Amino acid sequence: MTSDRADALLAEQYEAHPYPARDPRDEARRLVVGSPGHLREIDHWVFAAGRPQALPLNALFAGGGTGDGAIMLAAQLRAAGRPGRVTWLDRSAAARRIAEARAAARGLANIDFIAASLLDLPKLGLGPFDYIDCCGVLHHLPEPADGLAALLGALAAGGGLGLMVYAPYGRTGVYMVQDALRLLAPEAEPLADRLDAARRVLRHLPQSAWLRFNRGFADHITGGDAGLADLLLNPRDRAYTVAGLQALLAAQGLAVAAWIEPMRYDPDTYLPDPRLRARAARLDPVGRAALAEALCGNIGVHVVYAHRASEPRPSPNPTDPARVPVAREMPGEELARAIQPDGTLSFLFDGLRAPLPLPPQAAAILRLVDGARTVGDIGAELAGRGIAPAVFARAWRETFERLVAVNRLLLAPPA
Repeated sequence: MTSDRADALLAEQYEAHPYPARDPRDEARRLVVGSPGHLREIDHWVFAAGRPQALPLNALFAGGGTGDGAIMLAAQLRAAGRPGRVTWLDRSAAARRIAEARAAARGLANIDFIAASLLDLPKLGLGPFDYIDCCGVLHHLPEPADGLAALLGALAAGGGLGLMVYAPYGRTGVYMVQDALRLLAPEAEPLADRLDAARRVLRHLPQSAWLRFNRGFADHITGGDAGLADLLLNPRDRAYTVAGLQALLAAQGLAVAAWIEPMRYDPDTYLPDPRLRARAARLDPVGRAALAEALCGNIGVHVVYAHRASEPRPSPNPTDPARVPVAREMPGEELARAIQPDGTLSFLFDGLRAPLPLPPQAAAILRLVDGARTVGDIGAELAGRGIAPAVFARAWRETFERLVAVNRLLLAPPA
């Protein structure tokens, strides 16, 4: 395992302040849900909605922290009656205690806990894993490429990854305060003293400091000592642009299946001018995503699903009448109710509001998306209400394409 001074400081930080701060007692009132690692996202984006539900899903959460992702997926597998196991892997004993307590509070028996670094994977003999999740870890490693290589060595043929790394533009202000704290509270000082200095700096931060203007995150405000240390005192914190992350993945033979949410990485979201859209259309997909990132300026993390480039997979076909559409979290009925009188759904992306125009039939369609009806079932039911098949086909495709772009409507795998 590659290690250095920064790595030792990281280990010390996460042992003293496991991240993110979680109380196992909160499991009784809520399940923390997010990306990557959501079961419906894995089904759709990683396996193109083609991997049968009856196949056991063997998943690894590498750098599992206090357990958000592992608990989420294990709970979703159990709720769906799906076979599979989740392996939590992290070197922090303090984080493991919290994650285990959260699993116990939920009565989850489908999680294994292993104390180790993801860089130890080659010698641990674990796997192979159908899905590997690595959220907020690669950007802290001495050599992120080594971390990716270790993950790929444990990935099953046909499997995929869910990754999250920091992005620079949406973290504007963070690195300036990090630089200030390195001068005021050097890493050689005890972490407790550095945290005290950080709290004092935030209390007296000049009104002109860019961190004051950035509302894309709140770890330094609401995340306790764990959040404050992770954001502002981290001994190694890389941030990747779209192009930088693409290069890191491509060097390991990986292809991106989806940037989450896809709409955020579409420059047309930010360019109403048709002449500018025409210019953007000349760019390749990575260039278009990079343009979107530079234009919106508020992407603080990149979440991607990826697979080996040598294992291409077709996009799931939403027009197949046998397919079952599923709402990711907000039920179809609620999505329908949220449609505005002008026919748009409004989405808020880290402070930036983006209206999504939908066809007139969208509300009727969404009310029938219940995770059981097929596309054919929905079309037949609406035909009985007077909506012609050709009209439904157009409206369904448009509705799906718009909502899959915001990761709200996906396709379920075969039962």
